[in-house]
Amino acid sequence: MSDTPAVTRFAPSPTGALHIGGARTALFNWLYARGRGGKFVLRIEDTDKARSTDENTKAILDGLTWLGLDWDGEPVSQAARADRHVEVAQQMLADGTAFKCFATQDEIEAFREDARANKTSTLFRSPWRNVAEADHPDLPYAVRVKAPRDGSTTLHDEVQGDVTWSNDQLDDMIILRSDGTPVYMLAVVVDDHDMGVTHVIRGDDHLANAFRQNMIYDAMGWDKPTLAHIPLIFGPDGKKLSKRHGATGAAEYQAMGYPAAGMRNYLARLGWSHGDDEFFSDAQAKEWFDLDGIGKSPSRFDFKKLDNICGQHIAVADDAALLHEIEAFLAATDTTALTAQQRDGLNAALYCLKERAKKLPDVLDKAHFVLTSRPIVPDEKSAKSLDDVHKGILRELTPQLQNATWSRDALEGVVSSVAEANETKLGKLAAPLRAVLAGRTATPSVFDMMLVLGKDETLARLQDATA
Repeated sequence: MSDTPAVTRFAPSPTGALHIGGARTALFNWLYARGRGGKFVLRIEDTDKARSTDENTKAILDGLTWLGLDWDGEPVSQAARADRHVEVAQQMLADGTAFKCFATQDEIEAFREDARANKTSTLFRSPWRNVAEADHPDLPYAVRVKAPRDGSTTLHDEVQGDVTWSNDQLDDMIILRSDGTPVYMLAVVVDDHDMGVTHVIRGDDHLANAFRQNMIYDAMGWDKPTLAHIPLIFGPDGKKLSKRHGATGAAEYQAMGYPAAGMRNYLARLGWSHGDDEFFSDAQAKEWFDLDGIGKSPSRFDFKKLDNICGQHIAVADDAALLHEIEAFLAATDTTALTAQQRDGLNAALYCLKERAKKLPDVLDKAHFVLTSRPIVPDEKSAKSLDDVHKGILRELTPQLQNATWSRDALEGVVSSVAEANETKLGKLAAPLRAVLAGRTATPSVFDMMLVLGKDETLARLQDATA
């Protein structure tokens, strides 16, 4: 299949939200396909009607959209393809690679109880495997695949290497239930084949399933996809990532304000490596990503590393793209949308907000000076710097600024001159200026704030505070 264009798939079950582990699986599939000019397709495995919901499906699609993982074509509903799955099961019956099993659930359970009592294998061997059609009763039946009984099966996995399974550990797996509905194991294989999937990249908790699904590929004589079973994500304590470690759903990371580019970078690096590269662009990830870079050991989720990577992506982000993501973040968290004036102000200020910000709320917090409106009410900490002495210096500064050219060099010159005239240093005036312009102690440079706010607004805030 090496000459076939790569087709990868992400096949989530809509029984819950998009888990961060699922998001990483989707990312690996997306990177592999996009880096080779192939296709990345999406299949919603919604056969569990009792637990699958439209709300969860929407949440999965929204999570992938937020992460920027675009897919080719429309998402495929597995449940909608049930007739095709049944057709394949019937073909296997006709070919003799599957058989009708009339064993009841009570009979199967009685066998297993007896096996447990005798400490023998609970693997059910159907007595109907070789019974002729003429001897079949007129009763409901399940359809089972004829598993190999002797020898072993070896599958090559791009991550795990050659993996061997003893065939006497394979059961005659049910592929159609007695009510005529197909099982998941059959549906997955049929869908992957019909969708032209060339590479199955998924969690290593599916590795055992690969041997059972392999029986259907063999029975139908279909080409088999390349397998790559990736280790799961663990928490910092080395245990499977769960709620006790913090957020586990992709939507939670969006709500916390992590930028999508940073999440893609971090998740790609979580279990895959390209030399010592930690920070990289999408273009680099698509070029570099390959299955041989995936490690065999579980990776550990590290929020400090996530913050660091996301901070680097914010620092180099295109302003227009960052503004768009901030607005999407506000919408996702049901926060009041920016006014046109706030949007313009934020856009003008982004150049001085991006450094040292780890998440989008950090950017918004630093942008307070341009998002708020007069009168500026200093918080308790910044108000302490507005004593009578400093108010007097600011009153002296105001007319000097009225006549200043509104450039960084000119503004620094004026403020430095006033500070020197009052036998103080430029840095000493920074705190009262921050209080006047932003009402906070932690802000961008006072000169950046002046440039963003403009002359009229800067002077108005000075006059409000010193009147």
